[in-house]
Amino acid sequence: MLKILHTADWHLGKRLQEFSRIEEQKLVLAEICAIADREEVDLVLLAGDIFDSFNPSHEAVELLYKTLRKLSKNGERPIIAIAGNHDSNQFIEAPDPLARELGIFFYSTYQNLIPTGKLDSGIEITASELGFMELRLPKFEFPIRIILAPYANEVSLKTYLGEENREAEFRKILADKWAKLADTHCDANGVNLLIGHFYFTKEGEPLEAEPESERPILHVGGTQALFTDNIPSQIQYAALGHLHRYHAVSKSQQPVVYSSSPLAYSFSEADQQKQVVLIEAEPRKKVTYQPIPLESGRPLYRMKFDNLPETLTWLEVNPYCFVELTFVAETSIEASTRKAIMKAHDGIVNLIPQLKDRAGAASSALKVEDLGKDMTSLFSLFYQSEKGEAPNAEILTLFQEVISQEGSV
Repeated sequence: MLKILHTADWHLGKRLQEFSRIEEQKLVLAEICAIADREEVDLVLLAGDIFDSFNPSHEAVELLYKTLRKLSKNGERPIIAIAGNHDSNQFIEAPDPLARELGIFFYSTYQNLIPTGKLDSGIEITASELGFMELRLPKFEFPIRIILAPYANEVSLKTYLGEENREAEFRKILADKWAKLADTHCDANGVNLLIGHFYFTKEGEPLEAEPESERPILHVGGTQALFTDNIPSQIQYAALGHLHRYHAVSKSQQPVVYSSSPLAYSFSEADQQKQVVLIEAEPRKKVTYQPIPLESGRPLYRMKFDNLPETLTWLEVNPYCFVELTFVAETSIEASTRKAIMKAHDGIVNLIPQLKDRAGAASSALKVEDLGKDMTSLFSLFYQSEKGEAPNAEILTLFQEVISQEGSV
């Protein structure tokens, strides 16, 4: 029985506003390595967004290399890693010749062809095409076939998909390409997988919101949502990256699964249990898979309080976390109260004032997501929170005159 570990969306180097997460990432990646060893995993699939930016820090790059070396057991356990929409092809491909000797295969662009051949460890690449690889492991008689689907927008996929097809529907062209690969290579005598970093959904179902911390891929110049029906029927398991929560898009004969990110990277993920997925597969049989919870890293909480003693008690009881704290008060948060709250905890990311209205109920607070609004809307929200009523037309006109004069200086 082949054991596979599916993980994705490491986002190495990512920060939570001014807070570094690199130490937490070290802990959770060590936990993933320990799980792979404990479960005696034979193959690892890393489904994109390895780094958080196109130009990752030296510390993030070093963490990746050290982790993959440990995860590969110095070449005994192969790792297939593809690029996501946060990754630079330059940084994903840079270590490829050396990494391959440790059984680590990076795939970032559809123009790349993974060389065939046998490594010193006994791992052998027996077939390769653009967007496809077949490998054999010493302890298994059957081959493992993998359709490789790193993130790429429609423009950069032209060469791979064919210039003559540029007017056709993106998802159909990609599905046809995958079907051709599967028909050529993926018979029932091997284990057949797909690893991808795209937005997948079932046709006809509403689209799930992309996480706040994620760079959206459903935009102009990006790609359409792909349908689970676009995956060839020969594929026994599709390992996906991009959405940050564990989510089985399809649980039928052909599981299509997002493994989740290893840490919560925004407060929209505060209630999510982060996981990796353990898959057991063999030819001609339906795979079995189970999520394995990850315990490392600071949890994220959204909390609301209306008095200082209760706030300080909660902060004392929960020292190891990041918190977005809303404080309800009759007036704006007093300086002494703000100071006491901020001094009590080192993980307060946002302290949001929320004023009670005249009836004693909490009025609408200024939220972090409001910061994307225009200046006049932000001023109206601020005025409402301070004065308990919306600004009239005269005040709004005066404010607009002030900001227009400032912009002309």
